[in-house]
Amino acid sequence: MSGILGILGMVCGLGCLICCILVLVKLFQAGETVHAIIGIVTCGIWAFIWGWISSGRLNIRNIMMIWTLLLILSIILNIAGGGFHYSFGGVPATP
Repeated sequence: MSGILGILGMVCGLGCLICCILVLVKLFQAGETVHAIIGIVTCGIWAFIWGWISSGRLNIRNIMMIWTLLLILSIILNIAGGGFHYSFGGVPATP
């Protein structure tokens, strides 16, 4: 069961990446090059924040809603699937 949850978490993460790219493209098209470059450098965190700030003006509210939903689902599914569990040393876990 945890394998399926992990795969679903990765799919949600891929959806987050696609939404991030869409928001970055919209920022570049709107002439907000500095904010788009900062969004790339910060691995999408600034793009997420600035996307919500300018979502009404850039007409990307639906993309931001989907991105937020996918981000929350990704975190929940990765936690439920054990995706954030790392063992350092010791005996490896048995399946």
